Amino acid sequence: MDATFWVGAAFILFAGILFYFKVPGMMAKALDERAEKISADLEQARQLREEAQALLATYERKQRDALAEAEKIIAHAREEALREAEIAAKKLDQSIARRQQAALDKIALAETQAEAEIRDAAIDIAITATSAIVAQQVKGDRADALIAVATTDLDRYLN
Repeated sequence: MDATFWVGAAFILFAGILFYFKVPGMMAKALDERAEKISADLEQARQLREEAQALLATYERKQRDALAEAEKIIAHAREEALREAEIAAKKLDQSIARRQQAALDKIALAETQAEAEIRDAAIDIAITATSAIVAQQVKGDRADALIAVATTDLDRYLN
């Protein structure tokens, strides 16, 4: 008997022992369990992926909404700034107009006062000159009476 026979016989005996203890069934069962675990892991990974995609979509939508809200806030702030600038410009124009009117009123008052002072000075000069001329040409009490009448008439005319 040669060695090949013994190797073949040992192999058949080994295979018989394996079948007797149902090793191929245990191996198949272990492989099936492993396949089921891998399938469950793949299913769980698929579900996690779907959840992650849903979360990503939610956060992208929230980001778009936040950007839109920020743009609205910026637009509103610009409008408000323009409105405030217009109000400030109107107030400035009104203030300038009031100051200009006040300056014009002061100028008009100064002109009126200057005219009154000039008229009073002219009257004083005219009275003085008239008094001197009358005093030179007319002598005595008659000169004083003429000056008094002229002064009275002049006062009535000015008031």
